[in-house]
Amino acid sequence: MNWFLTLDGNILLWIQEYVRKDRLDQVVTFITNLGNAGWFWLVLSVLLLFFVKYRKTGLTSLVAILIGFVITNLLLKNIVNRIRPYEVVEGLRFIGKMPHDASFPSGHSTCSMAASVVLLKKLPKKAGIPLFVLGILICLSRLYVGVHYPTDVLMGAAVGIVSAFAAIRIMRTSDVDKILP
Repeated sequence: MNWFLTLDGNILLWIQEYVRKDRLDQVVTFITNLGNAGWFWLVLSVLLLFFVKYRKTGLTSLVAILIGFVITNLLLKNIVNRIRPYEVVEGLRFIGKMPHDASFPSGHSTCSMAASVVLLKKLPKKAGIPLFVLGILICLSRLYVGVHYPTDVLMGAAVGIVSAFAAIRIMRTSDVDKILP
């Protein structure tokens, strides 16, 4: 198991050495900040509530985000309580704001995948695909800025995807159409 943790840290050092470029730092920081507290996905989901055609999609996205938040931020982060990589991996420097919660799993990845998978499935492809790509970019940005291990991001993305499909199923089997105008 120790080799696995070493590999996790070495991947981040490789990214820092070979992928990070000064000219990319601002772009990637902007992308990662879209995931801060899930604000981008929450605002987008709420905006969809104002359009009758996409109201159920917006609500489904909010349900997915909520499921992911409960699993990631209220349960797993507190149970696992993994230390951030920049505190442990010698030579790793983070970019941007210092997070103050546990590392595992990535909340940015959970929220981004929860919302973007719902939007990919429920919106027209010309909107759903770019939003899904943005979700993936936010996940990858967490590695670039050095605040999450690859396993944090993978688990966060997995929780987000499961949350999206759970929300889609919940909304499909509920009587939500009766309460939505």
